[in-house]
Amino acid sequence: MSAAAVPDPGDGLSGTHGGGEALMEVRDLHAYYGKSHVLHGVDLRIRKGEIVSLLGRNGVGRSTTAKAIMGLVDCKGSVRFHGDELVGCKAFQIANRGIGYVPESRDIFPTLTVEQNLLLGQKPPARSLVGSAWSLEDMYRMFPRLKERQHTPAGVLSGGEQQMLTLCRSLLGNPELIMIDEPTEGLAPKIVELVARYLQELKSRGISVLLIEQKLAIALEISQRVYVMGHGAIVFEGTPAELAGAAAIRRDWLEV
Repeated sequence: MSAAAVPDPGDGLSGTHGGGEALMEVRDLHAYYGKSHVLHGVDLRIRKGEIVSLLGRNGVGRSTTAKAIMGLVDCKGSVRFHGDELVGCKAFQIANRGIGYVPESRDIFPTLTVEQNLLLGQKPPARSLVGSAWSLEDMYRMFPRLKERQHTPAGVLSGGEQQMLTLCRSLLGNPELIMIDEPTEGLAPKIVELVARYLQELKSRGISVLLIEQKLAIALEISQRVYVMGHGAIVFEGTPAELAGAAAIRRDWLEV
């Protein structure tokens, strides 16, 4: 295991990479689907305005981590946001605290137009974003294609356009932290570049991002820190440069 391997859970991830006050801190998170124990004591933290990637092979628990944070699966442990405990809260309560979630399934409303989908996502900004709320015009500026198709039923959009729509709808909820699950899955390279620019703009506006991603290149390019999961637990935490140099971690936990 490399020198940047995951710290002892007892230290609260307060080492060189996890220093500074956390916007969200997850400790000893366990999650279950019925009798199946999927997460085995996950620890991670995210600071304000930070892009953090959660990497790993399919089936290791990355999506379940986001769902547990969002209150969508049975879990125990601790998830603190601004110091407030979220475990035990309903998903809508967690969203109202200022956390957005973009699932891999996208979950658009196919019979509604692009603009109607976007308007459904609007809500007042989280506590630290008052005065800098996102607008419909911001979405159309970032993704002009959505402006062109604003009156088109969302169900006829391409996969890439639906992904843009889902990202923008979540952002119009004005979250402080947004968790995005596999945003580049199945997208053309040009659309992947658009998504990467979108994520960088979020960071420039002070929004924190937990990015669940399989494409190592994009995660290393835009993240400040990365976590690697294996068998329902964190097996590595460090900077992109440290992961790039950790051949054993990449071989054992990431490469096919």
